[in-house]
Amino acid sequence: MISKALGRALVIATFACMLSAQRGHAQREPTYRGRPAVSVRAIPAKSVVRAGEQLPIAVVLQHAPRFHTWPNEPIVPPEFGPDLVPIPTTIEIFAVSESIEIGAVQWPAPEVVMVRYTGSPVELLSYVDTAAVYLPLTIANDVEHGELNLELAVRYQTCDERRCYFPKVVRLNVLLTAVTADAVVAVEAIEPGLFADFDWRGFGTDAPSTRLPPLTMSAFGWSFDFDPSGPEGLALLLLLAAMGGFILNLTPCVLPVIPIKIMGLSRASGDRARLLLLGLIMSAGVVAFWVVLGGAIALIAGFDAISSLFQTGWFALLVGVIVAVMALGMMGLFSLRLPQAVYRFDPGHETLVGSFGFGVMTAVLSTPCTAPFMGGASAWAATQAPPITLATFGAIGFGMALPYAALSARPRLVEKVPRSGPWSVLVKQVIGLVMLAVATFFIGTWAAAALAEPPEPPGRGFWWLVAWFGVLACGWLVLGTFRLSRSTAHRGVVTAVAGAFAFTLLYAARGLSSHGPIDWVYYTPERFSESAAKGDVIVLDFTAEWCLNCKALESGVLHQDQIVELFEAPGIVPMRVDLTTDNPPGKAKLAQLDWVGIPLLAVYGPGTGYGAPLKFDSYTPAVVQDAVARARGSD
Repeated sequence: MISKALGRALVIATFACMLSAQRGHAQREPTYRGRPAVSVRAIPAKSVVRAGEQLPIAVVLQHAPRFHTWPNEPIVPPEFGPDLVPIPTTIEIFAVSESIEIGAVQWPAPEVVMVRYTGSPVELLSYVDTAAVYLPLTIANDVEHGELNLELAVRYQTCDERRCYFPKVVRLNVLLTAVTADAVVAVEAIEPGLFADFDWRGFGTDAPSTRLPPLTMSAFGWSFDFDPSGPEGLALLLLLAAMGGFILNLTPCVLPVIPIKIMGLSRASGDRARLLLLGLIMSAGVVAFWVVLGGAIALIAGFDAISSLFQTGWFALLVGVIVAVMALGMMGLFSLRLPQAVYRFDPGHETLVGSFGFGVMTAVLSTPCTAPFMGGASAWAATQAPPITLATFGAIGFGMALPYAALSARPRLVEKVPRSGPWSVLVKQVIGLVMLAVATFFIGTWAAAALAEPPEPPGRGFWWLVAWFGVLACGWLVLGTFRLSRSTAHRGVVTAVAGAFAFTLLYAARGLSSHGPIDWVYYTPERFSESAAKGDVIVLDFTAEWCLNCKALESGVLHQDQIVELFEAPGIVPMRVDLTTDNPPGKAKLAQLDWVGIPLLAVYGPGTGYGAPLKFDSYTPAVVQDAVARARGSD
């Protein structure tokens, strides 16, 4: 690969290009809307490397629309005849530090494009869009702290559907900071999604490597990455997934149903063995749902994320109807004589089947929400081998189920809950109204999706109905408290808390029912390409009406004054991908980013390139501002 005759290669390449038959002769380097039609950059998987470490470098060729380059081993269709001499894409290494050993280059698979070099359409294999070439690097075991250097020259020939142009050679310089194997430093992965297709067997092993791509975790603007390979890395991954599942119980998706199970367990608190059994069975239902969901993601084609449930269309409607029926039953609005077998499935009757089913339902209700660490772990695991996917989703279920198992093991925690009487009836009625709000949310998202026409956003008016049921629950609680309690202090506290909660709901509905202060451009591939061709910074927000975490980030971060002002600046394009309903172009864009779940914010710009953006599944205003600055190239 190492060449000392770059000049001679250029002369030969130029002469060969002049012999090409496209429209008589080759042309000078083309541009696309003022920018080079093909741009090249070299990106290491990490900027800080340890002694003995193995890592890839990606040489990325970014093609503008309608342009392509010859692959490393070009195949000339017979229709072109013997006069056409293609210029293959090559990488020459001119300087490399002694502590770096380079393995065999991994070239991407070319794709079919349609060209008209002879006037008639002909299929041609070429590199298009984002083509990543991988160079496997091995760092010497005896390397000391210092800087390592790698100089490359990438030769390629740009073509469009009518002609090819003069070949070009681009010199690239890659700098790495080497540290000893035991050094304590922060090692940050650079664009980990870019290396998803890298074959780790390129380091010379005959068997597939067990090394996994680096995993980046982020929460509340704080991010870190680690290598999930080996027992320690996998254990850390599962621990973080379990923590995410545990925190999931604190989200608004799950909180409304927890009091129902606490009341059910309280009726069995006199029998510790029975209470423990019911709690464990419910926990098993939670874990079972997450394992089945992980199995679907790992084994069913086209089912690649938790959000796939909502994009089926019928799922949100079905869950909404089930929750509504449960709510009406909780409120005592109907009482039917049903076959005895049916009551076995009723969580309120403390049956084993009912407890398991309630655990499943609790997990189902959590799917519109994600928790810190859970989102990153599940999105990453969805792209791995089935055993890792199943283990990760099982860990999420275990973390979510842990509080219920602990609750059933400590009966004193549920003994004070009223088991019968007027206060118990009031609590059930209030919970029933809250569950009607939850049911309205699911049914509303289904209706909004059914009436929407992508890429335009769905309606948001159903949020007012959700808030109305919540306010009704607050009012009913206050009326019930005045009816059952003579304590002025008790009445005052309940009225104050319920009033504050009702005001918060109405204020939230006001924001959620509108599309906010940002003038979003709704994503289509054409709109994205136009903005990229202008060199704009594109802030791509993946969201959906059923994604409550998306709503929290939208309200708490994106609608902040400093972010709204930032997005209004010239050269910044806030673009939204709405996945409330089936949106094939939006789903394809998400898959292109090697991501499977939402929320996700991807920031593109000339400073980072338009093939590998900065990506965040949780963020703060400062994180967004810093990402835009980096994408601009001003950081």
